[in-house]
Amino acid sequence: MTEILQTPELVVVFGGSGFVGRHVVRALAKRGYRVRVACRRPDLAGHLQPLGNVGQIQPVQANLRVRWSVDRAVRDADHVVNLVGILHQGGRQTFNAVHEFGARAVAEAARGAGAGLTHVSALGADLDAESAYARSKARGEKAVLETVPDAVIYRPSIAFGPEDGFFNRFAAMARVSPVLPLIGGGGTKFQPVYVGDIAEAVARSVDGAVEGGRAYELGGPQVLTFRECMEELLAAIGRKRLLVPVPWWLANLKASVLGLLPNPPLTRDQVAQLRAHNVVSDAAEKEGRTLAGIGVRAPQAIGTILPSYLWRFRAAGQFQRMPSGNAEA
Repeated sequence: MTEILQTPELVVVFGGSGFVGRHVVRALAKRGYRVRVACRRPDLAGHLQPLGNVGQIQPVQANLRVRWSVDRAVRDADHVVNLVGILHQGGRQTFNAVHEFGARAVAEAARGAGAGLTHVSALGADLDAESAYARSKARGEKAVLETVPDAVIYRPSIAFGPEDGFFNRFAAMARVSPVLPLIGGGGTKFQPVYVGDIAEAVARSVDGAVEGGRAYELGGPQVLTFRECMEELLAAIGRKRLLVPVPWWLANLKASVLGLLPNPPLTRDQVAQLRAHNVVSDAAEKEGRTLAGIGVRAPQAIGTILPSYLWRFRAAGQFQRMPSGNAEA
């Protein structure tokens, strides 16, 4: 009797060529899914091909602001993942266009294709937040649930990993500057979450192992202040730097100037975000809407991961001898 081979399910990942995206694509490919990566520049997504078998990962062109391209990308999909997000606005790439209009476009396309949906938002998303970024993320979540009531929504805290834009940026600064700034004094709390754990959470939702219609808050095993994050970073790169508190008014003043740059390192809206703690809520803990609640029970801490990719910022790079307490695994 001839065995009939079943075609693997197709997962469409919007924003799959970005920092979180490449880890999500890897996790899905390891599970055997066919992965279609929808991004604005598929010609720049070649780094994803080695993450799967020949033909398993296919980059296609799509822009959340162009609805027909979204519908085309989602055609024949079994599940859709939306990872698209921006940290600052520029030109037509506004928070409303990407986080709200784009989220609704993806949700409507997924509904039209009869596909499941996983939407990655951000911890701190709130319709009443001071930050325009956080408000737009909350409106995006609302649009998604109005369109696909059983969608899975993830709200990760600050993500860390080899290509992150947080620890890498400050480590690069520490390589040339004798001081590191602590916005608002450095008391803002974060719950850094490893990008690989976020990817695993997304993959579990695609597997159908996560209850839909809920927002899950993803945080790592440690709650750290801004100052403590910088101290962990300096320990990982073996450098001593002066940590200088920057009051809110001065941070806003600097952000007003830096925000005029094409790729601003700091904006007034980001300063507003830093006024609110970025940690998993007590309600999410009690209701099991966390990494542990979806089965990721041993999330990685930054102390075990940072040295594995920040070594290039050490004075002697990978050849620098570190104290035994900071030795890499």
